[in-house]
Amino acid sequence: MKIAVLPGDGIGVEIVAEAVKVLNNLDLNFEMETALVGGAAYETYGHPLPEATLKLAKEADAVLFGAVGDWKYDKLDRPLRPEQAILGLRKNLGLFANFRPAICYEELVDASSLKPELIAGLDILIIRELTGDIYFGQPRGRRVATDGHFPGAEEAFDTMRYSRPEIERIAHVAFQAARKRSKRVTSVDKANVLETFQFWKDVVTEVGQQYPDVELDHMYVDNAAMQLVRAPKKFDVVVTGNMFGDILSDEAAMLTGSIGMLPSASLNASNQGLYEPSHGSAPDIAGKGIANPLATILSAAMMLRFSLNQEAAAVRIETAVKKVLAQGLRTADIFSVGTTRVTTVEMGSAVVKAL
Repeated sequence: MKIAVLPGDGIGVEIVAEAVKVLNNLDLNFEMETALVGGAAYETYGHPLPEATLKLAKEADAVLFGAVGDWKYDKLDRPLRPEQAILGLRKNLGLFANFRPAICYEELVDASSLKPELIAGLDILIIRELTGDIYFGQPRGRRVATDGHFPGAEEAFDTMRYSRPEIERIAHVAFQAARKRSKRVTSVDKANVLETFQFWKDVVTEVGQQYPDVELDHMYVDNAAMQLVRAPKKFDVVVTGNMFGDILSDEAAMLTGSIGMLPSASLNASNQGLYEPSHGSAPDIAGKGIANPLATILSAAMMLRFSLNQEAAAVRIETAVKKVLAQGLRTADIFSVGTTRVTTVEMGSAVVKAL
C-alpha cells in the first residue's frame, strides 16, 4: 500500500505528522513517501505542484494531504499560488467525487453554536462534484489584467459549465451512497436562475429513476444554506456542484462545533483518493502546537476504508478518536470548561494510546 504524504503549508505539517504517527501504529505494511506541495514547493521549485510531486501522487494508491496556502503568496500570479496545487491534483488524478461527512459526536454537542436538540445525532454526507463547474469552466480569466491583482481591469469573468457525463457520474455516487444510509438524496442547485443548474436538475432526476428505492428531492442552494442551520437533521445525503458544495460543506462543518473535526475524501473512478482535513492551512496558528489533528487522523481512516480496503483498521482509528473525546481531551478549538486542553502532539499521542 503506497501512500503519498503531502503535508503542505501552515498547520498541514503538524497535523499530517500526527496522522502518520497513528498509521505507523497499526501494524500494517505501508510504504509512505513525503513530498513538497503548495507554498513549500513554490519556495523550493518555483511551482506549487512540481512534476516530481505529481508523479508520486499518480503512482500512489492514496494521497494523504495536509493543507496549502499562506497570505504571503497572495500577490503571486494565480497559476503559481499554493491553492493551485490542490486543483491540479484533483484534475490530474480525476478526483471527481468529494465526500464531506458532517458528524456531531455526542461529546461535542455543546461545542456547536446551535441548540443541542438541533444537532445531537447529526450525520450528514455532502457529496460535492469536484472537477467541473465554475472553478474549471473555460474560458476563464480576466480582461486587461496586468498582474496578480489586476489593477485597472475593466472586466472579469469565469464560466460555469457542466457536461452530462460529469453530472451522471456524481449522481450515481450519491444514490449509491444513499443506499447504504437512509436512502434519501437532496440535490442542491440554482435552477431558477442558472441554465447550468436547470440542466443539473434534469440529469440528476433522470439518474434518480434508476434508483426507485431512494427518495430524491431538490432544493435551491440559498434555501439549503438556511435549512442547514434551521433543521440540519432533515438532510442525509446532499449532492451538489463544485462551488455550492465548497460553501455548503464548510457551513455544515461548523454545525459540529469545529471544522477541525471533519475529514474529507476525494475519489476517482478507480477509488484512488486524496484525503485531507476540511479546514485550511491556518497560518496564524502554525507552529504553535494548538491545531486539531483529529480531522486529518479521521481522513486517514477514510483512506484506509475507501482506497486501501482496510475497513477494520479504519474502524479502529474512529473508535480511538471517540475514546479520546470521551476521556475529555480537547485541543483549543473544541476546549470547554470541564475538559482537558492538549496540544497537537498530545492529541495524536492520545489516539495512538487509545488504539
